[in-house]
Amino acid sequence: MKILAIGRNYAEHIEELQNERPDEPLIFLKPETSVIKNNDPFFYPDFSTNIHHEVEILVQIDKPGKNIDEKFAHKYYSQIGIGIDFTARDWQQKAKEKGWPWAIAKGFNGSAPISSFFPVGDFGDIGDLNFSLKVNGETRQQGNTELMLFSIDYIIAYLSKFFLLKKGDIIFTGTPKGVGPVEIGDRLEAFIEDKELLNVEVK
Repeated sequence: MKILAIGRNYAEHIEELQNERPDEPLIFLKPETSVIKNNDPFFYPDFSTNIHHEVEILVQIDKPGKNIDEKFAHKYYSQIGIGIDFTARDWQQKAKEKGWPWAIAKGFNGSAPISSFFPVGDFGDIGDLNFSLKVNGETRQQGNTELMLFSIDYIIAYLSKFFLLKKGDIIFTGTPKGVGPVEIGDRLEAFIEDKELLNVEVK
C-alpha cells in the first residue's frame, strides 16, 4: 500500500500560504509508517515546533490500473474517507528554501491519521462534498470538493501515468484553507458532511 498526496489543490489554501498555483497536480508521497488508524493518538514529534493540521478527503483504490482515461477513473474506486496530513511546517519551509524534497516534513511517523472507508454512495455526489475539521470543538477548516483545482477523477488519471495504482492505495486529495498549528492536548475531529469519521488526540 502506498499513499499518494496532492498539494495545492484548493485556491484559497494556496493564497493563505502564499504559494504558486500549479499548472498540474503537485504530487508527494507519504510512507505506510505515517498512517495512524482506529483513532489512535498522534504523538507530537520532538524534532519540530510547528506541526500543522491539513484535513483532506481520501480515496481508496479498488483495483490495479495504469494510464487510466479520466472518463474511466470512477471505476477504480468506490470508497472514500477523511484524513489529516500533518505537516512539519518548519521542516517544509527549510526544504522550500533549499530546494529539497518534502519527505521529512510530510512523511514522518504518524503524519497521516486516516478514518475508515465508506461507500461513495453514502455521501451523495463526490464532486460536491462538504468536509471539515474541528480543533477542541472549534471549526478550523471547511471545504467542498467542488472547489478542487483538479477533480478526483482527474487526479487518478494523472497519477496513473506515473504510478501503477494498486488495490488498497490511498490518495490524499488536498486541503482547503484554514490550516494551522496543533499543540499537545488538542482534540481533532474530522467530518464528511455532518458525519464524524475521525477523532484524534495530540499527545
